[in-house]
This record gives sequence, structure tokens and C-alpha cells, in this order.
Amino acid sequence: MRILIGGGSGFVGRELSRLLRDKGHEVTVISRQAGPGTITWNDLEADGLPPCEGAVNLAGENLMNPLRWWNESYKKDLFASRIDTTKALAQAIAASPTPPHSWVLVTGVACYKPSQTAQYTEDSDWTPFDLLSRLVKEWEAAGRLPEDVAQKTKQVVIRPGAVLGRDGGAMKQMLTPFWLGLGGTLGSGRQPFPWIHVSDLAGIITHALEPSLDTPSPVPQVFNGVAPADNTNYEFTKELGRVLNRPTIFPVPGFVMNALMGHERAIVLTQGQKVAPERTLESGFQYQYPDLSSALKQIVGS
Repeated sequence: MRILIGGGSGFVGRELSRLLRDKGHEVTVISRQAGPGTITWNDLEADGLPPCEGAVNLAGENLMNPLRWWNESYKKDLFASRIDTTKALAQAIAASPTPPHSWVLVTGVACYKPSQTAQYTEDSDWTPFDLLSRLVKEWEAAGRLPEDVAQKTKQVVIRPGAVLGRDGGAMKQMLTPFWLGLGGTLGSGRQPFPWIHVSDLAGIITHALEPSLDTPSPVPQVFNGVAPADNTNYEFTKELGRVLNRPTIFPVPGFVMNALMGHERAIVLTQGQKVAPERTLESGFQYQYPDLSSALKQIVGS
């Protein structure tokens, strides 16, 4: 297959591109800079959708960018970088005389309200309750295809939790303090911690790109992109310390997280949701890293 990936030069995009090429697929990345195997967003707007059987959007400003202060400018960038690129791809698909058979949008679990008791599946109802859940609502709405196009193109939404991997994401910032013995729980530590290994997220996206034998539904199919594990931040912290053979005795209180990151952003780390990948498992997807121990051992190389 020929696969077009918006934001394909990022952390998840690099892993997805590698997996797809290993399987013999041809990958074209949409990025801000042109290059080999790459087109720009301006190219997409000017020339339309290049011939492809599958399209994916991973583009978006990093929510946890440590170099960006939490202010109105940053929030605007978070929305625009996701919604504008998603709209651009959806409009290009809709305008194409030969639209791809699969269109996969990767959003997030921030749509589900934090709770230590509620468990969310792909069928759970939700309504926006804060800034990030509103972002997910607008983001997913931007990706919806017109009904006539949706009859030809399978629409899939994947909602990942914290993406864990050696070369980026949350782990890149965590490993140094943990190696130095300065790691600890965030907030109370009791909050759920939905997570997924980057290789498994790439695998779920690849699985979703496969052509369907059924007539596509006008409503996007949702997959929760999380591991089939039910962990708390405390359990994650202790397991990472165990794998690294380092103490984890320096908790970071919630008010410190709020001051450093801004409350609306810190909530992603100090609160959490129990998210189950019910439909992901029902689809037959096989996880490489279904538990924290196997995922963290692979990441730290132990």
C-alpha cells in the first residue's frame, strides 16, 4: 500500500514509518519541510492528495513541550496544529477522485473525564468538560468525511494514552531524573495511568489501515490506543525504578506540577482515566508489550 502520514517525522510517525516500510509499504510524509519521501502541507493544499491507499494524521504541537510556557499563544498552537492539519487532510481526501480506502486520525484519551473508579471503553459516552476534552471534540469533528466519501473510505479514530518509547514522548524527559535517583510519583500517585508502547501504537495504526471487507460506516470506528493493563502512576513509578534499579523517593506534589506546567496541562499527569482497549482487542490486534514490565525493559534496554 501507499500510505500518507501527516506529522510522520515525529516520535510516533518515525516508528509507524519504520513498521510500514518493514512490511513493504510505500510511505510519504507530510511535514513543514520538503525532502526525500516528504511533501509539505502547502503542497497538499496546492496539488491535492497524492495517490495513496491509506492516510494517517499524527500532526500536532507537543502538549508536554518543556520549552513552551502554558499561555494563550501555546493553547492556540495546540488547537491549530491539530485541527488545521486534520481539516486539510480530510478536505484533500474528500476532493480526491480516488480517495484512500482508510483514513486514520490519532487523537487522545483526554476526552474521558478523570476518575479513579469509572472505566471507559470505545463505546463510552462523553461530553467536553475542560480545555483538552474540547480539543479532542473539535479535532475528531475536523476529521469527519462527507457522507458520500465515507461510503468509500473507512474512517478510524485512535485514542492513545501516554506513549512510551526510547526515542521520544514522556520517557525522554523522565529517564534522566530516574537514572539520577530523583524519580517519584506525580501528585497523589493513585491516579490511573493509561499508557501504550510506541511500537504497539504503530501496530494498531497499521492494523487500522488494512482495507475492510465491509462497506465503510459513515461514523468513524474508535479504538482506544492503550495497553490492556490497569496501572496507576504509583505502579508506573515503582516499576520504572525497579527496572532501572534506582530509588523513587522524590514525589512531586500536585501544586508544584500546576505551577510548573499550568493546571490545564498538569491535569494530564496528576489525574487520569481507566481506559480499556475493548474494541482494539476484539479486532484481533496482538500486543507486543501488554504490561509495564515488558514495555519498560525494552525501553531502557535491560
